[in-house]
Amino acid sequence: MKAIVTVIGKDKSGIIAKVSTALAENMVNIEDISQSIVQDYFTMIMLCNIKDSKLSLKELISVLNKVGEEIGVSIHVQHEDIFNAMHKI
Repeated sequence: MKAIVTVIGKDKSGIIAKVSTALAENMVNIEDISQSIVQDYFTMIMLCNIKDSKLSLKELISVLNKVGEEIGVSIHVQHEDIFNAMHKI
């Protein structure tokens, strides 16, 4: 099972480290990642494989929301089925 994780906020050091550490600690594999900084704003999109995680998607969302609050960024997690459904005719 895969999920899309997006991170948005004011740029500061440690964002990638904190988010990727939280994912690794919960056995979530980052399969693809894109990040950029537009002026002072940091954006990151990750395609993650969550099949080995012991957490449910809801629990993972809660963990990442706490990380986002700690570092002052907004983190959203969506199941890949949402994106697949949007592109079906």
